Amino acid sequence: MFLIPRFDFSAVTDHWQFLLQGLVVTLEVCALGMLLATALGLAVAVLRIYGGKTVDRGLGFVVDVMRSIPLLALMVWVFYALPVLVNGEMSPFLAGVISLGVQYAAFMSEVFRAGLGSISPGQRLAALALGMTPFQALYRVIVPQAAVRMLPPMGSQLVSLIKDSSLLYGIAVAELMHQAATLNGLYARPFEIFTAIAIVYVVLTYPVTLGVNAVYRRLVPLTAG
Repeated sequence: MFLIPRFDFSAVTDHWQFLLQGLVVTLEVCALGMLLATALGLAVAVLRIYGGKTVDRGLGFVVDVMRSIPLLALMVWVFYALPVLVNGEMSPFLAGVISLGVQYAAFMSEVFRAGLGSISPGQRLAALALGMTPFQALYRVIVPQAAVRMLPPMGSQLVSLIKDSSLLYGIAVAELMHQAATLNGLYARPFEIFTAIAIVYVVLTYPVTLGVNAVYRRLVPLTAG
């Protein structure tokens, strides 16, 4: 005889503030990690494009290495091994931000490199001919056009980063997945707790996808031609 399971979501509803604390930590670590990834990724992309072959090859090797390391392994190394090298201490939160930021910088650098490289070299030459410095030509002419083209892949990277933040549970960051696992350890209601958490991640990531696509559709006509 098939028995219909009895679901009890009280472990979630009674402790929503506990889960909300984890959600806040998730948002904080994702925001800081994405800022770090964007800054490092843009710097690496610019250096690879305009820094010459030696710089391009050297940074390209670093990017390939960072993309090859499993994120959880990187998090564990940053949290446990890096403090040994610097003879200091590392909080789980800071280790999480650094891990997410550094690895996603490798992915973001490829997004930036492709976007910047898609702009015709003639536009940079024209800007230089008008008296702009190389830096002015970059941020006034090239970056604004490339930014629109980079929006969809940047949005995809942000969604991936939000999902990968759940791996911070492995180094005891008190983010959403960590809080959910703690509740499950107390109440042993995995279906209810982790179903609720999965829904929260969908609520976090799906609007990002919709928002980025909407902004892209609005801006892309401005770069036509």
